[in-house]
Amino acid sequence: MSESQPLRRRQPSGLGVRLRALWRALVVAWQFVPLVIAWLRDRRRFLVVGRSRSVTSADRTRRAEFLKETFVRLGPAFIKLGQMLSTRPDALPIEYTEVLSELQDKVPPEDWNEIGPALEAELGPIDEQFDSFDRTPISGASLGQVYTAQLDGERVAVKVLRPNIRARVESDLRVLETLTPILVRGAEPAQAFTLENLTEEFAATIRREMDYAHEARMLTEVGRNFADDDRIAIPTVVESHSTDRVVTMSYVDGVKIDDVERLDELGVDRRELVQRLEEVYIQMIVEDGVFHADPHPGNLAVQPDGTIVFYDFGMTGSLGPGTREQLLEFYVALAADDVDRVMDAFVAMGALDPAADREVMREAFEIVIDQFRGEDISDLRIEQLVGEFESQLYAFPMRLPQDLALVVRVSTVLEGVCRTLDPEFDFIEVITDYVADQQRTEAGKAIGAEIRDAIVEGGRSLVTGGPRAEEALERADRGNLHLRTVLADSDDLLRQMARRLLLGIAVAAGVPLVAFLYLAGGVQPAAVAAGATTVVAGALAWSFRRRGGPQFGTPQFTRHEMRQRRDDRSEQ
Repeated sequence: MSESQPLRRRQPSGLGVRLRALWRALVVAWQFVPLVIAWLRDRRRFLVVGRSRSVTSADRTRRAEFLKETFVRLGPAFIKLGQMLSTRPDALPIEYTEVLSELQDKVPPEDWNEIGPALEAELGPIDEQFDSFDRTPISGASLGQVYTAQLDGERVAVKVLRPNIRARVESDLRVLETLTPILVRGAEPAQAFTLENLTEEFAATIRREMDYAHEARMLTEVGRNFADDDRIAIPTVVESHSTDRVVTMSYVDGVKIDDVERLDELGVDRRELVQRLEEVYIQMIVEDGVFHADPHPGNLAVQPDGTIVFYDFGMTGSLGPGTREQLLEFYVALAADDVDRVMDAFVAMGALDPAADREVMREAFEIVIDQFRGEDISDLRIEQLVGEFESQLYAFPMRLPQDLALVVRVSTVLEGVCRTLDPEFDFIEVITDYVADQQRTEAGKAIGAEIRDAIVEGGRSLVTGGPRAEEALERADRGNLHLRTVLADSDDLLRQMARRLLLGIAVAAGVPLVAFLYLAGGVQPAAVAAGATTVVAGALAWSFRRRGGPQFGTPQFTRHEMRQRRDDRSEQ
């Protein structure tokens, strides 16, 4: 396999797939009958007549448990669907996402008598292709399983796609495509957009996960991005023994990342490990734009020297420059503890409805940010928030595109891993350190440029503010305004107003100047600028403390009286 000649993935089709899809449609429909009846009764207590009935959180949790069990019974495609839905709070109520997050992608291993012929069909006789081959799998999942072998004196891992899995999944995808319009018609308006796109997104995701040629490309690309980082280990693809159904890679050993006791025995600094793991994912997401999207403990390991090992690149994500720029803006806003700026970044990414209730959303974002900081969130605070929009909880004004949904999945799973390693883990602290450390990188230059723009804009205001104010006063004096107000300026009010205006502009420009000097020059110049800004701010505050100072007088004329006086002057 080579990137210059990518393999074309073989797509199952034909009468067999259609017949299986028809049969599966009947099976799936029957499995969901209890949920459909419950949903209809929610709208009409007696199915066709009566008022709607209220649904409690306990009811939703019970139904979510039933849904999880149904997905397990229906097999690999629906298990994957449940895992995807667990990361989509814009599609399901929170009770469903919490329960579905418990789904484990594990099924009994396929018998070697089934796997062996499929592997030989791809690579040829096993005994000729490998020095030795262990027929017992070391890892298994719903789509494929992994074996170890010896090749040219080196230990390798061989990942094999389960036989006939593509045909089974394609049949289930056709069922989902058929059922989706029905779900959309019965869904709340705010859910329609999400459900219409969810099936297509899921189909693309699971098809990529079954394409081992794609996984090999992702392994190579991400491995190249971390080639100079000795703290990260990513298996190397053996192209001569890889196809779109088999991927052979170097075997990289390590301790499972959530085996805290073993890590402590090895002397691994868990706090440092968490910091490095988060930094690696920030680099993948914000800087590289290609990231490993399934960081559960089974796919992460640690070597005795603290090196982090990544396995299983079947689920990966990619982000365009625009999305990465907005994610960087999101991180900067988190570091600055600016909730409004965080929401603006979500709006810019298309993940938040611009018409959303800003006050309610601000409270929700503050809770999430506090959780990122590792703070304990009181149940009362959450209940108060839920109470404000319980009727539209899963009609939340969030619209997660597929790439951002993967970022959310990564963040959620990664937070659990990090808290296992370090219960006091503070994601915001990691972000703040990252933003500060990037001052000499391209990302840091962007932040510095933003601060410089603010300083230039403040300086321009200092220079142009006075003349513009004078011009406005001249226009008023020339009578170009339709309404003039005569002020009793007995104590030089206008001069005092201009002084306050200039002082205020100077303070506004001083704040970003201090931030810029801190990033670019260190503590000392920033301290000098901060002192000067403080003095100017003090002068501004003092100007408002003077008693008996200049005040606005009452208007001397009404608009009618002004017009009357002008007419009188013209007659004279």
